[in-house]
Amino acid sequence: MRIHVTSVYVDDQEKALDVYTRLLGFVRKTDVPAGQHRWLTVVSPEEPDGVELLLEPAAHPAARTFQQALFEEGIPLTSFAVDDVRAEVERLRAEGVEIRQEPTAMGPVTVAAFADGCGNLVQIVQK
Repeated sequence: MRIHVTSVYVDDQEKALDVYTRLLGFVRKTDVPAGQHRWLTVVSPEEPDGVELLLEPAAHPAARTFQQALFEEGIPLTSFAVDDVRAEVERLRAEGVEIRQEPTAMGPVTVAAFADGCGNLVQIVQK
């Protein structure tokens, strides 16, 4: 068994597509109409056939409540691997991204977190 698709709730799919492609460097994989929203996924350019990240509308009240509660508690919704967490934090900061946790060594990893502008905190991890 392997992970095929995982989701992040977003408050605006078009804005999320811009953030996750232009700013974070993912590439669009699937974009098809799905009712009033879209089945919109992105992937790492390093693994175009790898795990897809679904930019899922936080349209359901339970999803919105869950997303907001995590954000308010400072809990990242997802985590992405990077080669150099400090350099990535500086790059994101230069783009105007709100850094919510500065790079912090935690045993064998260094982590940081930022607000994605779509309602989520995202953790980045360097092993």
